Amino acid sequence: MISCPIFATDSEASVLEWDLTFCSKMSDVTAPVSAFDMLQSEFMLTWSKPACTACEAEGKRCKWKNNSTEVIECLDCYDHKGLHKRITNFRSFIFSCTVIVGSILLGLLAIVAFKIFRYFREKEEDQARVDKFLEDYRAEKPTRVTYADVKRITDGFKEKLGEGAHGAVFKGKLSNEILVAVKIINNTEGDGNEFINEVEIMGKIHHIHVVRLLGFCAEGIHRALVYNLFPKGSLQSFIFPPDDKDHFLGWEKMQQIALGIAKGIEYLHQGCNHPIIHFDINPRNVLLEDNFIPKISDFGLAKLCFKNPSLVSMTAARGTLGYIAPEVFSRNFGNVSYKSDIYSYGMLLLEMVGGRKNVDMSSSENIHVLYPDWIHNLVDGDIHIHIEYEGDVKIAKKLAIVGLWCIQW
Repeated sequence: MISCPIFATDSEASVLEWDLTFCSKMSDVTAPVSAFDMLQSEFMLTWSKPACTACEAEGKRCKWKNNSTEVIECLDCYDHKGLHKRITNFRSFIFSCTVIVGSILLGLLAIVAFKIFRYFREKEEDQARVDKFLEDYRAEKPTRVTYADVKRITDGFKEKLGEGAHGAVFKGKLSNEILVAVKIINNTEGDGNEFINEVEIMGKIHHIHVVRLLGFCAEGIHRALVYNLFPKGSLQSFIFPPDDKDHFLGWEKMQQIALGIAKGIEYLHQGCNHPIIHFDINPRNVLLEDNFIPKISDFGLAKLCFKNPSLVSMTAARGTLGYIAPEVFSRNFGNVSYKSDIYSYGMLLLEMVGGRKNVDMSSSENIHVLYPDWIHNLVDGDIHIHIEYEGDVKIAKKLAIVGLWCIQW
């Protein structure tokens, strides 16, 4: 039930001490006793009741205005408990809004912090990519090293890997633990053109089936080339007859190696800005990675063709006996061109199929190609080698046919 409590107080007392949510002064009453005395005992206060019909019609109460007994004034009568409840609900609403707004702000701050973190993280990754690119770009060209560096890399030429016509090869290690092969160029022969030629050409080419020149030394009489080391060595060490099950790699592996070499030659002839003719394709100049990926090496005799690679001028024959194309020996067989590498590749394939060296070099005047007679029989379908699976027959026949195509007139 809605009610309007009426409080009596001394004119000098403060209403702030009371638990009131709303109050309205109704009238001043002159009493012979104090308000305190009135609170301690019962007594009667009387005053004339105003006519509240008009105010009640509006849902309000009324009182005399300014102690007048003639003019009335309408006033709202609030439910104290209802008002308190509404205030409590309003405070709860404000608190809920505060929590929600705070949560939203906290979430926004977390998102902003994450965005900032990711922004700087991406910037760091971008910088790392740029640094790696610059490092790779710098490494694309071979680095010039001193002779002191060469001795340090090879640990004083401690471990010798082999020796060729142009110098010895030593095992070495770079500061970042990369194993390398250091080729010391024999400076007593030639005029240095082979060294210049190899550095110039190898500094321009990068391919999965071509070795990569990491560095070079040209300090006085000391000249050296630094390459990646391939522990398996050259293809020459893996050419065995198919009947030798303990050493033969298998026809599938042989086909993969042959295809890799072909891709490397194709890159040299067609993939570079200027065609490169190797002029010394042979098993010793094909190095193998741990997974038997072939790498063409030794570009000392290579020629960079700035004009037509189908017509190359040469002053002297170059290459390894048994793999040199006939036209390189004598112009009577035709012009020297990139096809000279194809002939050498064909001889290499026939060695891989036959599992032996196919050249008789007992006489420097008469060099005979001795590829097995059964290769022709293989092409004709008459098998004279040990082949376990039918699929291997197709591979062997394919390698033999391609090899014969490459060395034809």
